[in-house]
Amino acid sequence: MGTTRKITLAAVAAALGVSTLAACGSGGSGGSSASGDGAKSKDVTLVSHDSFAASPAVLKEFTKETGYTVHVIKSGDAGEAVNKAVLTKGSPQGDVFFGVDNTLLSRALDNGLFTPYKAKGLDQVEPAAQLDKDKNRVTPIDTGDLCVNYDKKYFADRKLAPPASFDDLIKPQYKNLLVTENVATSSPGLGFLLGTVARYGDDGWQDYWKKLTANGVRVVDSWEQAYNEDFSGSAGGKKAKADRPLVVSYASSPPAEVVYAEPRPAQAPTGVATGTCFRQIEFAGLLDGAKNEAGGKALIDFMISKEFQADMPLNMFVDPVVRGVKLPDVFTEFGASVDKPWTVTPDRIAAGREQWIQSWTSLVVK
Repeated sequence: MGTTRKITLAAVAAALGVSTLAACGSGGSGGSSASGDGAKSKDVTLVSHDSFAASPAVLKEFTKETGYTVHVIKSGDAGEAVNKAVLTKGSPQGDVFFGVDNTLLSRALDNGLFTPYKAKGLDQVEPAAQLDKDKNRVTPIDTGDLCVNYDKKYFADRKLAPPASFDDLIKPQYKNLLVTENVATSSPGLGFLLGTVARYGDDGWQDYWKKLTANGVRVVDSWEQAYNEDFSGSAGGKKAKADRPLVVSYASSPPAEVVYAEPRPAQAPTGVATGTCFRQIEFAGLLDGAKNEAGGKALIDFMISKEFQADMPLNMFVDPVVRGVKLPDVFTEFGASVDKPWTVTPDRIAAGREQWIQSWTSLVVK
């Protein structure tokens, strides 16, 4: 999502998401806009990160059911998108924001980005995902696990076991192999940092990052760069002659590699170090100052419908939050099962995030 959930696939998947949404949102001149005479707007605008994607047929079904046409504005990585939303507070770019996750949630809530709304169907959403259930400023939409992914061929060729845990990543045999994202600009990067905070605590995570830095970790600005350009196991990385066989990505990235491969392989080319996973939850909220509140509420309701939830896994490679929605076979066959992800409570994230980011930056970014 993003994110998380973002979110989690090779460059060709990102391109697919952009093109399909552009087609769905191209009818702007056909719908009426809100005006002083009280005319009902037929357009509803969703602001999100670059990894948002949905099937055209599903968005058309929303239009059929409600009369609203969805337009999508993509605003970069999840962290960048949230920052832009904060800067436009009160005069938002759209009606609904999707893609703020539990790593950044308090930043959005503390800045008053959202108008409270209790979505229809919220009772079907897993209780563990409802981190703002008392105030309903945001609605859970999906979950995902941020994890280190590895290039299976790289490790098989060298007869080297891939890392399985945070502890493994600082061992000499994995020196200069990992690429991760900047925690100040990327939600996957921040999630990875929070995983180390959960693992080593306030007294130990900085020492861990000193060791990881000494072991040659590379830091880049975004997930797209890390996964598609630097990671040797991805479809994009192979084309770019990437040199890092370890990357911070998602537990659902291996199914994405299978889905978009031509021809489809018998097994995923990448694997997941399940001991490094941090649980991400992505939310949507009605933006304060939205021009079309009614359309925004209808869109949030639709995003937790079983139809939209069932569409998400093969478009954004995230897990549904609504009970009873089945995952595609490719997820269960090729995805990693993360039974005990690392987590940090929202209150602890709110209290510590900015200091953690500052400390991490002084330690890691030269």
